[in-house]
Amino acid sequence: MSEQDSEDYKVIIIGAGNGGLVAAARLALASVKVLLIEQHNLPGGFASSFVRGRFEFETSLHELADYGSDSNPGDIKKLFERVLNVDTEFLEIPEAYRIITKDIDVVMPFGIESFLNAMEKEVPESRESVKNFFQLAQDISNAFVYIGRSKGNPDQTVLIKEHSNFLKTAGYSAQEVENALGMPKKAQDILNAYWCYLGLPISRINFTLFAAMINTYIKRGAYIPRYRSTEFTLALDKRIRELGGDIMYNTRVEKILVENGQVVGVETSNGDIFKTSYVISNASQTLVYNKLIYPKSEVPEIAIKEVNARIHGLSAFVVYLGLDASAEELGINEYSYFIMDDMDTENLYDQWNELGVPKGQATVCLNAAIPDCSPPGTSIIYITTLYKPEAWKDVKLEDYVDVKNRIADGLITDFENALGVSIKDHIEEIEIATPQTFARYTRTYNGIIYGYEPESWDSLVPRLMMMGDHNYIKGLEFAGGFGRRCHGYSSALKDGELAALLVLNELTVKVEVKND
Repeated sequence: MSEQDSEDYKVIIIGAGNGGLVAAARLALASVKVLLIEQHNLPGGFASSFVRGRFEFETSLHELADYGSDSNPGDIKKLFERVLNVDTEFLEIPEAYRIITKDIDVVMPFGIESFLNAMEKEVPESRESVKNFFQLAQDISNAFVYIGRSKGNPDQTVLIKEHSNFLKTAGYSAQEVENALGMPKKAQDILNAYWCYLGLPISRINFTLFAAMINTYIKRGAYIPRYRSTEFTLALDKRIRELGGDIMYNTRVEKILVENGQVVGVETSNGDIFKTSYVISNASQTLVYNKLIYPKSEVPEIAIKEVNARIHGLSAFVVYLGLDASAEELGINEYSYFIMDDMDTENLYDQWNELGVPKGQATVCLNAAIPDCSPPGTSIIYITTLYKPEAWKDVKLEDYVDVKNRIADGLITDFENALGVSIKDHIEEIEIATPQTFARYTRTYNGIIYGYEPESWDSLVPRLMMMGDHNYIKGLEFAGGFGRRCHGYSSALKDGELAALLVLNELTVKVEVKND
């Protein structure tokens, strides 16, 4: 029996989240026999939508970075259109954001020059320091392009000579670099509005990751799928099948079978066993090493130590609102709002450990980007805040509904007060998602929507630079929000491609060795 015949599939992928879908499509594109297994009845994971009454709500995506336009395409647009040939429609979000605190209320535009002009108008004498921030951020982006081309094995001499700023700033927090640039406090507060997308205080967010994210957003703008995330996840499903890949829904992988340190197959909740030498997991390393590897004796001690050293990220609380009045009637003019009492991010982060109404929210009005996303004379708003899952652990079953309704009411009130609008009398549909909701829906640990917290010691740079050293079981790779590129839609999508390319490289090497 040949090696090909001895395996049911060359690669099996666990989970049809963003990373798993792209990994499956990219492998199928290379004519690899691939099977994608998903426990839910549809693709996407958090990248999905749901309907209540007359409204279709986006489950979690606020905006997609690194998509870009036809004239200036980003990596995600190139991936979808040129590599995977996935046909979806994305619409541009009109402005970067409106940030509202007790001391700030400003709308910031996309485009580096426009952003600098708006910042200078709001904070005189801030231009030079903010400009230097974006120059550093571009240096970092250039370094990542080089690292990508080197397939994760960059020449240290080239890094030192041509990308020294990347190396100089890699170990610092965003706060430390902004202070070193002499950036005024108010300018920092405005610039740092996106901090909650990474879920760490500015004093702990790795500068490299933060700067790359800000530069991508402001330089290329942000986009949203015309028909919610379901549009592109279903398109990826279709593409995988067109390319000859197989997908199984309503099926859970119960075991990753390992012999002598090598993946040999998986066992599903249906009792089926599929033989393979490669598994890409969209599920976290924590879940895989603690529950899925079989037998347990095949789990290396170093793998357990690594996952236990990492810090799990945050879950979310979302209030989905379908309103019986248009955004214009209500006086809601922007798409993206960051509303916080102040920009003391340490204090705001600490609030997410407590079961109160956090004084920080990220809210979007979908109609500002997609005017006809809801019926005429209506609008869709969703208010998002974050929580450490532990904040909910002592809520009694009989108190759960009252607690979530109280928090939702407080967040709506804060939104109304910040904008000077009234929306409570216009609520036609309301749905509230807590960490428990996300845990039930995706079965992620404690409903975590972010991956591991990306502090400097466990952020983008060390994960990429050490990716070859973290393969503790042969044939096992990871993709998605817990992967090398950290969390977020764009990161998970690109991480899926990276995982697929690493496996393809392994397959190519095996074929070459065999031919020799």
